[in-house]
Amino acid sequence: MNDRLFNTDAIILRRSDFGEADRLLTVFTPHRGKLRLVAKGVRKTKSKKAGHIELFTHASLQVATGRNLDILTQADTVQAYRALRDDLDKISHAYYVTELVDKFTEEHDPHYPIFELLALTLARLADGSPNEQFLALRFMEIHLLGLTGFQPQLFLCVDCGKKIEPVENYFHISRGGVMCPDCGQNHPHADPIPLGTLKVLRFLQTRPWEQIAGVQLKADTRRAVENLLLRYITFTLEKKLKSVDFLRKLRKG
Repeated sequence: MNDRLFNTDAIILRRSDFGEADRLLTVFTPHRGKLRLVAKGVRKTKSKKAGHIELFTHASLQVATGRNLDILTQADTVQAYRALRDDLDKISHAYYVTELVDKFTEEHDPHYPIFELLALTLARLADGSPNEQFLALRFMEIHLLGLTGFQPQLFLCVDCGKKIEPVENYFHISRGGVMCPDCGQNHPHADPIPLGTLKVLRFLQTRPWEQIAGVQLKADTRRAVENLLLRYITFTLEKKLKSVDFLRKLRKG
């Protein structure tokens, strides 16, 4: 094979129009990390590659190394996750998880576990029940945080190091985890975390998906877990995610 060519699987994270007929793609690959590619001519009606590089698609790509940007030369669909495109909630969730991976990763930084987590999450969103979709999102969030070095501490007090007991404790966003009652009540930016919420977060962090998929949560616990993880992610990234605003508008509508 030409030294300038390489083959890779990839999940399409983002795309935008580029020039008159091209598209600029941001993709995540299992062994090369995040890449930016130019897909030449795919906006032309006769393009054979266009259908294989839709958003969220898992594709097999052939890429030519370029001076400034690599160029997509061939694409074939591995998994289309078609069910994601039939439901507005699923589409918005898929936007969210791909934006998460985009924001938490740097270009050319290989990380196979993140690729695997993203692929499995898209499959769970496509095929799962509404409850499984909720759990898949939270599972994705907490494990992506762990894989990128931002795993919240849920078992020891981040202030004194004492083991967290099964009582109402506190969570400190900027300190990255739970505080015991003695430490938490002395920190103005530490918020109480109900015991049920902490148990769910621990369960998500330590158990395999097979044990999580069937868990049923009360509505207030679901909201508490989702809101805490979103606050922590927003603080960690130091920016708001565009897909979160879209999700909120969708729910209000």
